[in-house]
Amino acid sequence: MILEKKTVVVTGVGPGLGSEVARVALRDGANVAIGARNAERLEKIAAELDPSGERILASPTDITNPASCEQLMAATGTRFGGIDAVVQVAALDTLFGSLESTSIEDWQASMNTNVIGTLQLVRAAAGPLAERGGGAIVLIGSQSMYLPPDLPQIAYAAAKGALASAMLHITRELGPKKIRINMVIPTWMWGPPVEGFVHWQAKERGVPEAEVIAEITAKMPLGEIPADEDVAEAVAFFCSDRARMITGQTLLVNAGELLR
Repeated sequence: MILEKKTVVVTGVGPGLGSEVARVALRDGANVAIGARNAERLEKIAAELDPSGERILASPTDITNPASCEQLMAATGTRFGGIDAVVQVAALDTLFGSLESTSIEDWQASMNTNVIGTLQLVRAAAGPLAERGGGAIVLIGSQSMYLPPDLPQIAYAAAKGALASAMLHITRELGPKKIRINMVIPTWMWGPPVEGFVHWQAKERGVPEAEVIAEITAKMPLGEIPADEDVAEAVAFFCSDRARMITGQTLLVNAGELLR
């Protein structure tokens, strides 16, 4: 198990990628602390992931609040004795619009959560990771940074692009402390959010769900929408010692939809 005896913090744990990352980390031997704003849902997910409660900690967290980020790290250290990896999944990805239609408020909200909130979490994690002799930080990007989706999402894409740029600076800053930072970049991910979108589109257009899925996968050489689990597996690799000499890198998990 590639994460045995490690402690992994995962933020943005709800239906979808965050829960899957936590599940894979538990499967691979880690103790896991999960954070999200909805405390009730977080406790429910924790109970589902580890009914014994022995290897999981649920800690309500708002990444836009620096004190909340620090509290998550402190609670994890108290419970499990330290932190070896932090996976930042929390994001504001529900803002749609073009240059013309996106409001100033939406631009600010996207940057505040996806860039500033993430960097606040990274800053809170840096000290505990350094105390452990180093570790891993894994960010989640978006293929929309490079390939505009059919539904315009310029504020979200721009924020993720800014985060990728910031990561390069953090790589140089935290590297001497043996802290690695990498970014996994998904395309569509087959999980509750995308399943809901496919169902809605099929109903709205009066077509079979298979037709909507076929449209999504038309430019994917592997012909299949990557699942949340596929992205989580890449995240687990970056958290592990198998990636000990990899930092400042981005990894597309996209079934070949975009080749770079």
